[in-house]
Amino acid sequence: MKLGVLGASGRMGQQIIKYAEAYGFDVSHAFVSKQSRSLGSPVGETHFRHVAEASDAPDVLIDFSLPNALEENLAYAQTHQCPIVVCTTGLDAAQQHLLQDTAQKVATLHARNTSLGVALMEQLTRIAAGAFKDADIEIFEAHHRHKKDGPSGTALALGEAAALGRKVRFEIVNDGIRGDGERSEQGIGFSVLRAADIVGEHQVWLAQAGERIELSHRVSDRRIFAEGALRAAKWLTAQAPGECYRMADVLDLKKQLAQLFD
Repeated sequence: MKLGVLGASGRMGQQIIKYAEAYGFDVSHAFVSKQSRSLGSPVGETHFRHVAEASDAPDVLIDFSLPNALEENLAYAQTHQCPIVVCTTGLDAAQQHLLQDTAQKVATLHARNTSLGVALMEQLTRIAAGAFKDADIEIFEAHHRHKKDGPSGTALALGEAAALGRKVRFEIVNDGIRGDGERSEQGIGFSVLRAADIVGEHQVWLAQAGERIELSHRVSDRRIFAEGALRAAKWLTAQAPGECYRMADVLDLKKQLAQLFD
């Protein structure tokens, strides 16, 4: 199966290329920005090129590029009817809308974190937040010193899961990053750390008088993200357009968790 990697020269793009064969993929398209120093250089049996140079398409795309490349990448996916796994974080409202629009035309999956463990953690956070309705919620995240956005896309996804569990709009209860003043009623707060080479750590605290629940996830090897994205890409090739899929869909987590309460 032919795989196209968007953001192929980046840290995660290189991880995807490294592990693609183990998941039955042949990297046929390696896309980079027009400004990339890698442009034109060989990679495996192909070479780095810009998406505008491609007249053909792979069987599926994995996008680990930057937000400013999203519109062009989605247009390419639509033109060639190529399923796409979008792993880009830091998208604004207009880009989120564009993603949803693309999902109606071509099989699309958006994952701000492709770790299978984080997909499970999101569902557990939703359940816990719904059960502990009066608990204060704080989400902690730590990443390497070069990460630009914060809170991380994963932290925001966990916040959205908590809000969903309480049946409230995340925009209303999102307290953002705060360190002073009293906590707002039902507010979801975020604490952010950037240091050294931390790959990714996330914790969700649900605290109420006398007790606290902590959900925690740590990644020590970026291979985890690559393998999750490759697994999602393989799954996506068998799906139809119509909705923007999540990692939870890849694992069929909603069905599995529902069975626990039967």
